Order: sequence, then structure tokens, then C-alpha cells
Amino acid sequence: MTQPHWTWLREQVIPSDSEAGQRLIEELLEELQAHGWDAQEVFSVRLAMDEALANAIRHGNCRDANKEVRVCCRLSADRLQIEVADEGPGFDPGQVPDCTHPENLERPCGRGIMLMRCFMSHVEYNAQGNAVVMEKRRCGGEKVPDES
Repeated sequence: MTQPHWTWLREQVIPSDSEAGQRLIEELLEELQAHGWDAQEVFSVRLAMDEALANAIRHGNCRDANKEVRVCCRLSADRLQIEVADEGPGFDPGQVPDCTHPENLERPCGRGIMLMRCFMSHVEYNAQGNAVVMEKRRCGGEKVPDES
């Protein structure tokens, strides 16, 4: 597969603070709208990005003010790629219980991962489990199977 021509790139390191993450999300959403992405796609990206940042801040960095979250957003004409990495020890996404199983419906864990996978075209974690790469293809793009 050939690399897309990225028309917009934003790399930022933010503190383990959800307010800083929200500013970055707003900037990304404005860029998507300016590039003509439809409202449903923008909503999907917002939800997935909210979850990825919340997981990095809360679970990865344990809200430690001394730790940071690195975010890289790349946008092309038909594809968005987002990488979110924290300074935590990581986790094994395969060990997170399926939140849709009846025995897990009351448990609070796993919902963010499920939402990211539902709303993005592709979600993949690094081997350590402290970074996630999510891709969203514009309407009409096929979902790419997860490799995690």
C-alpha cells in the first residue's frame, strides 16, 4: 500500500490533563470539517479520540501530572491517522474483557476500546500496549481488520 499524501499534520505533546486533550480534539475536528468530512465521520472521530486520550491520561499515565501524552494526527484527502502514546507501562488489549458479554455488562472496563474499534476503520496497539494507532477512512472506505 502506498503512503497517502498528508495534507495536514499535527504533532503535540500534552500534559496528562483532559482539558489539553479537548483543545487538540477541537482543532482536529475543525480541520476535518474544513476538508469536507461529513458530520457522522466527524462524530466518530471525536468519540474515538476522546476515548483514546481518556485511556492514555487515566489508565496509561494514571493522571500523573509529571507524565505526558504524545499525539500525532495526519490527514489526507480520504484518510485520517491518529497515534496516541502515553508514558505508562502498557497493557495487553487482548486481555481486556469483552464488555458486550452478559457477565461484563456491569463492569466499567473495555468500553472505550470497543467504541474506538466500532467508530474507526482500523485500530492497532504497539507491542508494549502504551500506544494506539487509529485510522478513519472517509465514507465508502472499507474497514481494515484489526491486527491486535
